[in-house]
Amino acid sequence: MGFTDKTLKCADCSTEFTFSVVEQEFYAQKGFTNEPKRCPECREARKSSRRGDSSGQRAPRQLYPAVCAKCGKETEVPFEPRQDKPVYCSDCYNTIKPKR
Repeated sequence: MGFTDKTLKCADCSTEFTFSVVEQEFYAQKGFTNEPKRCPECREARKSSRRGDSSGQRAPRQLYPAVCAKCGKETEVPFEPRQDKPVYCSDCYNTIKPKR
């Protein structure tokens, strides 16, 4: 299948951009049937906004203070502890977690 560079118009900013032979071959290899609708800049901006940031990096995770049920050490966990479930520090958790 012979590809040639195509000039497409971005659906977001209306700028013309090139859909190169290399990109077309990649799309064909992956089985993508649609051509891109956005220019590379708008595609990256859309990806960043879907991740919830503009830098392309993840926001820091919310951590909650807790006391380890096994050793009593103060620790932080990525979930809000509940009274009916034990919480362990990473050292104690690694000794009791099920082996995969």
